Amino acid sequence: METLLEQAFNGLSVGSILLLVAIGLTFTFGQMNVINMAHGELIMIGAYTPYVLQHDFGLAAGLSILLGLFIAFIVAGGVGVAMERGLLSRMVDRPLDTLLVTFGVSLILQQAARDIFGAPNVDVVAPSWLKGSVTLLGVIMPYTRLFIMALVAVIVGGLSVFMARHAEGRRMRAVTQNRDLAAVSGLSPRRVDATTFFLGSGLAGVAGVAVSLIGSIGSQVGSGYIIDAFLVVIVGGLGRMKGTIIAAFALGMLNAYAEFWKNASIGKAIVFMAVIVFLQFRPNGLVSFRTRGLTS
Repeated sequence: METLLEQAFNGLSVGSILLLVAIGLTFTFGQMNVINMAHGELIMIGAYTPYVLQHDFGLAAGLSILLGLFIAFIVAGGVGVAMERGLLSRMVDRPLDTLLVTFGVSLILQQAARDIFGAPNVDVVAPSWLKGSVTLLGVIMPYTRLFIMALVAVIVGGLSVFMARHAEGRRMRAVTQNRDLAAVSGLSPRRVDATTFFLGSGLAGVAGVAVSLIGSIGSQVGSGYIIDAFLVVIVGGLGRMKGTIIAAFALGMLNAYAEFWKNASIGKAIVFMAVIVFLQFRPNGLVSFRTRGLTS
């Protein structure tokens, strides 16, 4: 029983990280149809942020993490907007071109990170209040994992309010649902695109700060998450935050139990097979936009 509960906690932990990584991608991929292969490097930027604050500015571990969340959001968001304004805005409705361009950007950012920080991985010092764990029902729960889960809950809650109550959030929803109709209704899709890319890229930076707490970081720290992030977005439904949340935790639980049952490699294969089978029956994902059509 304890083993099952332990794997359930591991699944929730993995799902939280997947959601944090994928939730920014779901906006850019769902609204703009941009296959952003540089999303992992935006995560990398966020991961290096607390390291720079600790190593170069000498800030305390706790302050560097909390301040790093804000700085990583701004810096990664700014890089994302620069990429969208300078490159991707010229490639509307050309998703394969965006794939190639953002892949090139990812290579440039990786090499820049190696030049600045060196090739070896580095470690971010976790604050004292994140060291240790709590045991509940025989399950050991590290404080870092619980912190990430709490961070995800705050972000999801904030995004839900933003999308439902804020004017800019409603504009993003309108452009996601029907870009052409939003344009003829007076909205500027290009301006909304910039806001969306800033938000999605900034959330990738926040994910990077969280990732820095669970292991060493390097120039390819984000590359290990990009495939899983796309799987979560596709399974959840393009641009659908509700579907992304469900898909992240579902894949996290499946991954945890599959790896426990077999091993890491077989577990990944099982997850891929499950996704392929699922998409045969629900090609639009768990949650898709409802549309009305004329029937004869």
